[in-house]
Amino acid sequence: MKMTFVVYNDYFNPQVMALLAAAGIDYYTRWHDVYGKGHGTEAHVGRGGQPATNGVLMIAFEDEQPLQRLIERIGQWNADAKRPDDRIRLFQLPLERIV
Repeated sequence: MKMTFVVYNDYFNPQVMALLAAAGIDYYTRWHDVYGKGHGTEAHVGRGGQPATNGVLMIAFEDEQPLQRLIERIGQWNADAKRPDDRIRLFQLPLERIV
């Protein structure tokens, strides 16, 4: 089992939801208006010249096939991204238990 955190610019929420649907994933926990800064990206802190914030999805996978489909779609999205800030990040961790 795997746990993932998908982090992206909130502006792209409709496109990220479409990626999930295309991967057959209809389950997640979402945080919006999340502040942060990644390596080589602008800060997303909800103010200043570009008042962007991030969205974060937490997704638990019991089956790895939907996860692999999502990783492929995110890879395609990132290959087409014009700026590092437009990329979607997926962080994967082992998941020991779902109760």
